[in-house]
Formats: sequence, structure tokens, C-alpha cells
Amino acid sequence: MLIRNFRYRSLFPLLACLPMLAGCAGLDAGRDFISGLTEYITGDDDNADPPAALQEYTPEVQVEVLWKESIGNGADEKYLKLIPAVAEGTVYVGDNKGHLQARGAGNGSLTWENNTDFSFSAGPGLGVHTVVMGTSTGEVIGFDKASGEQRWKVDVPSEVLAAPVVSRGIVIVRTTDGKIIGLKEDNGAQLWTFEHNVPALSIRGTGAPIIIDDNVIAGSANGKLEALQLKDGKSIWEATIAIPSGRSEVERLVDLDVDPVAARGAIYIAGFTGGASSVSEVDGDVLWRNDAVSSYTGLSLDYRYLYVSDTQSEVWQLDQRSGASLWKQKDLHNRQLTAAVVYQNYVVVGDFEGYVHWLSNSDGRQLGRIQVSKAAIEAKPVVVDDTVFIYAKDGTLAALRAK
Repeated sequence: MLIRNFRYRSLFPLLACLPMLAGCAGLDAGRDFISGLTEYITGDDDNADPPAALQEYTPEVQVEVLWKESIGNGADEKYLKLIPAVAEGTVYVGDNKGHLQARGAGNGSLTWENNTDFSFSAGPGLGVHTVVMGTSTGEVIGFDKASGEQRWKVDVPSEVLAAPVVSRGIVIVRTTDGKIIGLKEDNGAQLWTFEHNVPALSIRGTGAPIIIDDNVIAGSANGKLEALQLKDGKSIWEATIAIPSGRSEVERLVDLDVDPVAARGAIYIAGFTGGASSVSEVDGDVLWRNDAVSSYTGLSLDYRYLYVSDTQSEVWQLDQRSGASLWKQKDLHNRQLTAAVVYQNYVVVGDFEGYVHWLSNSDGRQLGRIQVSKAAIEAKPVVVDDTVFIYAKDGTLAALRAK
């Protein structure tokens, strides 16, 4: 249910104000907010439709489990951005209870482990020598990539719900109060801070920035995409991707909570409402919009197409040049799908019952599925070296491959 994604710090104060709205000039606005929120909770909105039942079909691809391990408590039933990070034959992963592990990507063997007292909420981000994690209590911690030992810790203004990104010795951190912060990779010292306004009501979650050359590209909860200089955080351009509309506060949510992706001079982004868009990497000019495809989970791309799991868990293929829809997979409607990722000639998504689905990239039909856990999969699948890494909310980490 989408209500689980609201930022609690924004939602609770608003709920507390509703009785006051009932007796003042804000009555109509209060009613609109209550109506919109009620629709999302009680089922008067499409997002509350029951999830589609899985249909039987003849598999066209066999999925092999290369290995499967348990990594502590996973996300511990919380909505967090704990996503495996893979580099140089090693997969790094953390859980909400502060367990951090490095395992061999090929066989899952444990390389090192650090059981900390932190409440990890986002990460890992990987630098040259550092594994970086964010916490729900506003901390960013750097660990030695080779041994797992803690190197440094810094406090930031609020919870970190986007995986830190590391480039050229600089760690980029995005916090839930609207700040983007640059830190030194070697010691965590703060280099710069950029701040933008956060609406009173927004989705619980933030997309991780991406680094393109010397620029940081990040979406915001107010529907804007920002380009900042990596070295000092100065603004280069700002693009308006989504404009609030609708009669209720819920309908007016325009958060850009997915990680942007980029290819050949274009940046692609999607919002909770307001559709998917492409903007110019150089100046932020909007190249196209597709208002029909909104998302809070993420998107991916191949050489020509974009793949998006929308807010109703229907998977789309869009043309990168125009944003035109080429196919839509409806059979997994409202199964709370992860972001769709490209793997060989397939599109891979996880769902709320621990199934991983393999779709055709040519027409979206279901080709195969496998259940790796009975817990939900919310973390975006990670594809590296012909392997798909899946991390379920109960801490199950699995490496899969199509046969």
C-alpha cells in the first residue's frame, strides 16, 4: 500500500492539524486532503486494487539460483534504500540492524563482516577505498572496503534514504530534509551543502543522485531536477519535471524519488505523479514528457529503450528518443514491483511475495519466474557480469542467472 511510503515526519503533523482545519477557513482544503488520503488507504483509488494473481504459463526461460545467503534482518519491514552494490567481484550489502557484509559475487562466500550499532537506511555507496552507508538517525559512515573496519562517521541534518554516491574522492549524500551534501571520501569532512525546499507532504524515500562527468544530477520532492557542480555544489541548471495538480494534497505529490539514468546526452527521470521525462544533460531543457507513466520505484535503459515500473506495477517500454510507449505489461498489476532492470534480452522485476519475474524485452510477455523468498522484494535488482542480485526485505540475498 502506498501509504507506507509517506515520510512520517511530514504526515503526522498534517494528520494532527486535521481537527483544527474542520473549524476554520481551511475546511475545504482539509476535506480535500482527507478525501485524497482516504482514497489511497481505503481502496477508492486504483492504487488500492488487489494485486493480480499469478497466472500459469509455459516458461520460456529457466532461472538458476547461483547462491543464496541470509544477511541479518534486511530492511526489517521498513521502507529503506538498502540495495546491494557490486564491484570487482565482491557484493557489499547492509541491513537495518547495522550488519555490513562483503561476499564473493561468484559464490556468495563471506569476505568480511562488521556488526555495528548503526541503523542503516541507505547504501552501500562504493568509492575507491570506502564503503559508505547512511542511517535513519542522520549519520553517514565510511568503512574500509578491504576489511570492513569503520574509517569515519559524520552527522548530517536528517535521515538518509538515498544510497550515497562516490566519485573522484567526493561522497554525495541526499537527506530527507532536502539537502545534498558533499563529503571527502577519505575522512568524511564536509565540502559543501545545497538545499532546496521540501513540500509539507511528500513520499517517504529519495532517489540517489547520479554523477555525469563533473556534475551531480538529483531529483527533488518539489518536482525539479537539479544539476550541481561536483566540486563545490554550485547550481548549473534546474529543470521543472512535474507541476502539482489535482484537488487533494495526495494528488499533488510530485516527488522525483527514482534514480535518474542517462545515455547519449539525455537524462531520464520519472515522478510519483507527472509522468516520465527526458532532459538535456547540457542545460536541462525538457526534450519530451510522457504523462501516462509515473513511478516511485525506478527505471532502467538499454541501447534504445527505457523500462519503467509505474505506480500501479505495470511495466512499460518507452522509446528513448520520443518517450512513446511501445508495450505495457499489465499481468503483474499492483504486485508492488521493484524497478524494472535490463538483463540480456529480458526485463527483470521483483514483487511483494518474493517472486522475481523475467519479461521479454520485445513485447513484455512473461517468460519465467522464481521465488527467492517469502518476503517482499523492494530493492532494485542489480545486474553485474551476467548475474542478477536480489535483496529481499527479510535479508535474503540471492544471485540468479538465466539458463
